[in-house]
Amino acid sequence: MPAFVAVDFGSTFTKAIAVDAGSGELIARAEHRTTVDTDVLDGYQACRTALLAVDKSLAKAEVLACSSAGGGLRIGVVGNEELVTAEAGRRVALSSGGRVVAVVNNGLTATSLKALRAERPDVVLLLGGTDGGNSAVLENAAAVLAKYKWRRPVVAAGNIEAQEAIGALLAEAAVPHVFADNVVPEIGVFAPDSARAAIREMFLAHVIGGKNLSRDPGFARMVRAATPDVVLRGVEVLASLHGDVAVVDIGGATTDVHSVIELDPEDAKLGREVVATHPVTRTVEGDLGMRWSAVPVVAAGIEAGLIPDDPVLRDAASRRHDDPSFLPGSADETAYDETLAGVAVTVALRRHAGRQRVVFGPGGRVIERSGKDLREVDLLVGSGGVLRHNGPELAARVLGAVAAGAQEEGWLVPSGARTCVDTDYVLAGVGLLADVAPVAAEGLARRVGSEIHGTLGSGH
Repeated sequence: MPAFVAVDFGSTFTKAIAVDAGSGELIARAEHRTTVDTDVLDGYQACRTALLAVDKSLAKAEVLACSSAGGGLRIGVVGNEELVTAEAGRRVALSSGGRVVAVVNNGLTATSLKALRAERPDVVLLLGGTDGGNSAVLENAAAVLAKYKWRRPVVAAGNIEAQEAIGALLAEAAVPHVFADNVVPEIGVFAPDSARAAIREMFLAHVIGGKNLSRDPGFARMVRAATPDVVLRGVEVLASLHGDVAVVDIGGATTDVHSVIELDPEDAKLGREVVATHPVTRTVEGDLGMRWSAVPVVAAGIEAGLIPDDPVLRDAASRRHDDPSFLPGSADETAYDETLAGVAVTVALRRHAGRQRVVFGPGGRVIERSGKDLREVDLLVGSGGVLRHNGPELAARVLGAVAAGAQEEGWLVPSGARTCVDTDYVLAGVGLLADVAPVAAEGLARRVGSEIHGTLGSGH
């Protein structure tokens, strides 16, 4: 049968899986250190050699790839109101697979542009105004970008009535740009899909080649999107099989949470956000990671009351920060990794989901929520090396601790979900196949959730 090879050029490791094009059956998998110090295709060729050792016919397989190598996709958001367009832009950027490195509120000035440049965004998401509303701030931001010769790509996704004026300003100054539908066409409405597609377009057209990751133009032809964008698409496929799904991916520097849920219209009445909740969401916690961010993980765990202030654990976190390639060589070191993972997962899910509280006002008792209610999630999936490489018992303990104390404190985290681990790291592959070979994508997605390690609230 023909096959696909799905490749994820990660920040640390390049992972490749070979998948049957008809059934989605996993044929082989391989991984190698990401070779950003030479050429990223060097690591891919090592993976390819390993795959061909399993099945030589894979030499003819079509290759689909995603990438977060070289720092991934860095996005700057320029908006107007902090609680509306800037917040909406931050959410769009995250769901597009980017890392938000700067958010500028109240338009753009020469001073704030200088600060934006310092953060080196790969793409700027330019927002402002509802459709038919005031476009002065949006047009002024475009004028500042043009005046000071901004050269990185811009996605303009604000008031659509300002597109002609913005296009003239940016085109005259040779600023690369594309337009997308307004992400906040009216107050209380959040429409990220058009902007998300435009960011993907700019990522492929300008960012991949611009990072000088490979001398071979074949690399740019292989890559379809940023890795987190692809994983989120994979989670959508997974949700079509299992219902509401949340995925928490623990990395060395960040912990990402992806969720796809069916929103309850009644919940909208309880929310306090100006920008509406979206069914498909990704958040990135830059202070929660197993190696580079191990020290702030301990601080976050202490602050949340999840762990005591233990100098031994602080020392263990410092060792991991100082040596990001650290691997535990004893039962004690593995236990420290488990503690760090438990904190990272719990805090990341709490931030993603938010909490509920009871407020007493003139109208009596009122329930208010902030965030996205994940309590009815059917499947909670763990990802990341610490969960894949340390056995199902450790994974069950880490994921099972998420619900502890959540009800009493009002956290809207998963409470009765089944838990499992993406052991074969197939979600990126599912996302890459989703729109190319949907039947194969669904077949591959069935691997996730085939081994349930526990159920929240069941004692696991």
